[in-house]
Amino acid sequence: MYPEKLKYLRERKGLTITDVANKVLNIDRSQYGHYENDYITIPIKHLIKLCNYYDVSLDYIFDFTNIKTYQNMKKEPDKKVAGERLKNFRKERKLTQTKLATLLNTTFTTISSYERGVNLISTNYLYTICKKYKISADYLLGRIDK
Repeated sequence: MYPEKLKYLRERKGLTITDVANKVLNIDRSQYGHYENDYITIPIKHLIKLCNYYDVSLDYIFDFTNIKTYQNMKKEPDKKVAGERLKNFRKERKLTQTKLATLLNTTFTTISSYERGVNLISTNYLYTICKKYKISADYLLGRIDK
């Protein structure tokens, strides 16, 4: 999964865990170490920051593609676009919010908050949806248009 990719990218740049934690994410070294060791899930905001730092796509980090970056990729996700795309994705697959919530082991109100653009979809839910349904994480978050 993606923690190995984070470690690979960090080592390729000759950085330590402390370097990434302090200089890139502005967090404690042990917290970042937990991300790389897959003890806790990295929040999507930190994952996007790392994508931008390493100049790679979420799809590359998630190991969905070998393509490191996409043309015209936006640095930041768009909550409103991401919400609309999640809603459209769900409807195209004839999933109710409750069904999608059950699949993700969450509540329909969580799905609703994502679809309304209140919150950005969490890393675990994004990964699960994209892997299961073979959809680009960068597309779903509005970082690319195709």
